[in-house]
Amino acid sequence: MIKAWIEEYNPKNEEEVLSAMREIMQEITLAGLSRTDFFEQAAFYGGTALRIFYGLDRYSEDLDFSLLKKNASFSLEPYFAAITTEFEANGIRVSIKEKNKRIKTAIESAFLKQDTIWKELVLEDIVKQAGIKSNKSIKIKMEVDCNPPQGFDTEEKLLLRPFSFYVKCFTKSSLFAGKVHALLFRKWKNRVKGRDWYDLEWYIKNSIPLSKAHFLQRAKDTGDWQKSTISNQEILQLLQNRIETISIENVKEDVVRFIRNDASIKIWSKSYFLDLIEQLKIE
Repeated sequence: MIKAWIEEYNPKNEEEVLSAMREIMQEITLAGLSRTDFFEQAAFYGGTALRIFYGLDRYSEDLDFSLLKKNASFSLEPYFAAITTEFEANGIRVSIKEKNKRIKTAIESAFLKQDTIWKELVLEDIVKQAGIKSNKSIKIKMEVDCNPPQGFDTEEKLLLRPFSFYVKCFTKSSLFAGKVHALLFRKWKNRVKGRDWYDLEWYIKNSIPLSKAHFLQRAKDTGDWQKSTISNQEILQLLQNRIETISIENVKEDVVRFIRNDASIKIWSKSYFLDLIEQLKIE
């Protein structure tokens, strides 16, 4: 069955096969969680949510969740059995490991918060199980923000594979707010995440409005905005300032492995993004 799922992606090379397998793993993980009360306590957000449920045309790596209410005592461990059982039902063996959070130089999360749970889902015996001719491993990082900023909206979204089930997701406007917040304030020192800019373009081209209320809550939560309000013009000014600091070549280099057609980013330049954000909608 896994081989048939991979074939649906019509992969052109090994990297695309591995990306397809990663996405299948993501969906199986969501299926396992849906059999529990997990989505009564948490919502799915981030690039993978945008990819699976809203049609983002690039691959994404991680599974990001936000609790609906702050809960410092929340644990993922009670859900491990449901996840591994779901994989076993589909003929795949996985292990779940603790993710090291003591990384100081190459921060993998947008914000290294002490109240974020990090786990890593590791596919074992990939060649034997899925018939993939590769010695590369597949890992999916799972994050749960146990102390999330509020102001986001959610909705139930249907997924049909490996069976029909619903997942509680951030709405597109709330997702957009989180993306712009990450784009502006991601603590990656001199590194730049090209996927942030690809997603910004996608949101704007699809006329999706940014939730100002949730963006403000996120910016205040991380200490990146001190005032109690923020105007549309102030958001635009933050974006303009950020665009002036980026290296377009570094942006392109980061995103190219996640997309099939790199011709779509040839137009990218600082002037392009400055013109693009003039089309930004804010609600």
